Amino acid sequence: MATPRQTTLRLAGETAQRSFSIEPTTAERAELADAMGITAIRKLRFDGHVSPEGARDWTLQGTLGATVVQPCVVTLEPVTTRIDTSVLRRYLRDMPDLSEASEAEMPEDDTIEPLPETVDLSAVMAEALALALPDFPRAEDVEPVEIRVTEEGKTAMTDEDAKPFAGLADLRDSLKNKDDGKG
Repeated sequence: MATPRQTTLRLAGETAQRSFSIEPTTAERAELADAMGITAIRKLRFDGHVSPEGARDWTLQGTLGATVVQPCVVTLEPVTTRIDTSVLRRYLRDMPDLSEASEAEMPEDDTIEPLPETVDLSAVMAEALALALPDFPRAEDVEPVEIRVTEEGKTAMTDEDAKPFAGLADLRDSLKNKDDGKG
């Protein structure tokens, strides 16, 4: 994925907290929007600081603010969304060892990463924005669309059919009626 101009902070050999503020140009926002497959990024700003954590690790804390435009999943009309989210990354020199596990699992703490010599703040910003984008943007007053597809001659399964406990109330009522001598 393309990212705005590379803005890196060196961590190796450093010991002091450093603040940052990134506000990509119009051209950089357009390139990033194209790479993300969205219509536009009208505003984008990433502010925060990188500070030492203990003797060898680092923490990045930031705030991402953006205004993005995506097509509505139903009508394809433009949908503008305001995004304001916190960003946290912990860069650890000694990562937890997951190699002994029989299956590969996602670590519980998804904020940790191996300690690099430098951190590309533009890449962190782009990743945080991609994760914060609405998955299914919908224009105002547009109801969800239900699509049912099945083989010819068969009845399509509905959302109600897929609910595993949908019939329990009817079963309970029929058993109650049976016990009362009404069924």
